[in-house]
Amino acid sequence: MAVFGSGGSRMGGARGPSFGVRFFCYALISIVLMFYDKKGGWLETARYGLQAAIYPLQLAVNSPSAAWRWLEESFSTREALQNEVAALRTQLRDQQLVTMRQAALQQENATLRGLNSTLPEVIEKRLVGEVISVEGSTLRQRLIVNRGGNSGVHKAQTVITGAGVLGQVLRTGPFSAEVILITDAEHALPVQVLRSGVRTIALGSGRSTALDLPYVPQNYDVKVGDLLVTSGLDRVFPYGLPVGRVTKVTRDPAEPLANIQAVPIANIDAEREVLFIWARKGHPAAPASTAELVIEAPKPALKPKPKPASRPAPKPAAPAETPAETPAETPAETPAPTPVPETTPAAEIPGAAT
Repeated sequence: MAVFGSGGSRMGGARGPSFGVRFFCYALISIVLMFYDKKGGWLETARYGLQAAIYPLQLAVNSPSAAWRWLEESFSTREALQNEVAALRTQLRDQQLVTMRQAALQQENATLRGLNSTLPEVIEKRLVGEVISVEGSTLRQRLIVNRGGNSGVHKAQTVITGAGVLGQVLRTGPFSAEVILITDAEHALPVQVLRSGVRTIALGSGRSTALDLPYVPQNYDVKVGDLLVTSGLDRVFPYGLPVGRVTKVTRDPAEPLANIQAVPIANIDAEREVLFIWARKGHPAAPASTAELVIEAPKPALKPKPKPASRPAPKPAAPAETPAETPAETPAETPAPTPVPETTPAAEIPGAAT
């Protein structure tokens, strides 16, 4: 028995490093990879390929819920379908009235501005995507959508629903895209109060039903019920898209900032289809391109540098001579007439002697 025990101990010693050593090595490798990925982003290509490999697994995981929804829709009663059709017709009529009024307001605005025709729509292209996976927690609010780089979807692209802004593309794969929602704790969105024009930033709270507005001073005009729209200052979202509605405004005299919360317009938890949009370039409501600003910024700084270097040398020499001549001549002329009163008493002296 002792022989077997000693042999077992030798075999156990030949297995390799202990669990703690292996854990430390793996943790060190993970930290190094995260550091270089955050610094240079050189793992994007590997992540892009991994998303293509994981996409079938995501479909397989989502297939039970998709099959259940299909069964529910297939076995819906006739009465439920009729009620849904009636509700959709009512909603369509209401939307048509709003659209007609909006067209009239656009025409009136164009007339007031002196334009010949109304501006084209800011949204130039749309692409419908279906949600295949949802990650909802206090730390992460993300969606996986079945549209990726092969469909033209790119990073930081605006994602909306029929009601309002949903989020933006965080990263893309060939067949899928990960969307970060506006309620994610790491997301910040510049917004504007439509009624008063106050601009601020809406932060995700980690809950799908709340947005935080922590940077509004006490004296700013924000009320419960105000509509929040995108301000277009983040170079991602076009101007004027509905974001949320203010639900709480608390002003403490001891604090410099007000405590304001809002609820998202889009139904974050129940959306099954999303819309990727492309803004029309050159439109006043379209976000500005970051690449254009980077190219145009250094141009005015390069041109004026060689010109002032050649001119300042002769200028200081000329004014140095002029002040030197003027004071030298004026004191030389002023003492010349002073000896004149001395000659007059000289004529009186010989007269007195005679």
